[in-house]
Amino acid sequence: MNKFTRTLIATLAVAALPLISIAADASSKVARTASTVTTQDGVELYYKDWGPKNGQVVMFSHGWPLNSDSWESQMQFLAEKGYRVIAHDRRGHGRSSQPWDGNDMDHYADDLSAVIKALKVKDVTLVGFSTGGGEVARYIGRHGTKLVKKAALISAVPPIMVKTEWNPNGVPMSVYDGIREASNKDRSQLYLDIASGPFFGFNREGAKPSQGMIQSFWRQGMMAGAKNTYDSIAAFSATDFREDLAKFDVPTLVVHGDDDQLVPIETTGKASAALIKNSKLIIYKGAPHGLADTHKEQLNQDLLNFLQSK
Repeated sequence: MNKFTRTLIATLAVAALPLISIAADASSKVARTASTVTTQDGVELYYKDWGPKNGQVVMFSHGWPLNSDSWESQMQFLAEKGYRVIAHDRRGHGRSSQPWDGNDMDHYADDLSAVIKALKVKDVTLVGFSTGGGEVARYIGRHGTKLVKKAALISAVPPIMVKTEWNPNGVPMSVYDGIREASNKDRSQLYLDIASGPFFGFNREGAKPSQGMIQSFWRQGMMAGAKNTYDSIAAFSATDFREDLAKFDVPTLVVHGDDDQLVPIETTGKASAALIKNSKLIIYKGAPHGLADTHKEQLNQDLLNFLQSK
């Protein structure tokens, strides 16, 4: 090798160092961007991170078939109070990837863990609505409470929704089979029917339907994947969370409406509160399933009181 060749190789090697460094740096950041976290199985999860970065962390898990937009009222309220509020779109929902597989509670819980680890947060208060309450329960069941300060279950599906030998007053499986059938037949109409009826209690006598709430529910639902939302029906209805609830060892708030037509309080909210040590149950008289919208001021204040409590 002559002098010219050696000099050329050395020059190219030095010039390549910044590129190598940039590539390595980029590779190290693949798992997280300003608005996405990528899981180990390659699913990209969209997330929002609002409020002061040094604030006490509150993380929200949404219901079916919605996304993190459904928490906007609570997130804005708490962020303005100085809390750091984070919410992600569940896999298959909203702006996240729509993987064919993994639409089950174990994956949902592990995805929540991936967001927590990627953002490097701790002393987190986990808040789960409906299906998201199952996600929070399964997260604690699988990952413990090392990074968790408190938990809140809002209109949540645990301990189990479907009728079983242990849960004789649960919802018959035929109901969920009907939802699956309707999802395949006309998913768009299904979401309109749920939103204009039992979700917000607009089917009750004297109710004044909000077209804004109905359209927001429909929009969020249609952003989700058809296969993902279909599979998720089994995840929220048939998953047994009793063993997960037994592992709760942090202060827990349970909020449920006593006119919840979709997730009946007797076999869910009241049953969860009875199974969770150190839990507090607040019942909203006359409130429907979607109380995060219909009773948002009340829920916002109850969450703030819970966060501020010792």
